[in-house]
Amino acid sequence: MRNDGRLSRMLHVLIHMARHDDPMTSETIARMLGTNPVLIRRTMSGLRDAGYVRSEKGHGGGWSISSDLNAVTLLDVHRAVGGPRLFAIGIEHPEPGCQVASIVNEALGDALQEAERLLVTRLESVSLAALVQTFNDRHDSVES
Repeated sequence: MRNDGRLSRMLHVLIHMARHDDPMTSETIARMLGTNPVLIRRTMSGLRDAGYVRSEKGHGGGWSISSDLNAVTLLDVHRAVGGPRLFAIGIEHPEPGCQVASIVNEALGDALQEAERLLVTRLESVSLAALVQTFNDRHDSVES
């Protein structure tokens, strides 16, 4: 099964955008990620609709940050880019009355719910500003 990289790719883009004053075109972002500008526009539109970025057309246009990075979490970005369910594994819903399936589903269901709660809590606790700051700190220490 192929991983969905939208969240990590868009976080990558947002950190670059936060560190540059000028807007970034879809073409520039696509080259950076090795993908198609149409795919970038489609994915960025979710971030725009959520109010995290804005786009300007024409010469000097492109995508830029339009929100307070302290207020945007990793979970916000995941939701804005239309990320899939956090876990691809799930439970079967066989015919009612199968006691084996019932026990298996209870065990898996509880474990998946607990794991999802932990992941959501973690994604909600990290802001884009924190990622930018971590990058800046590491970048500055390398240059020192």
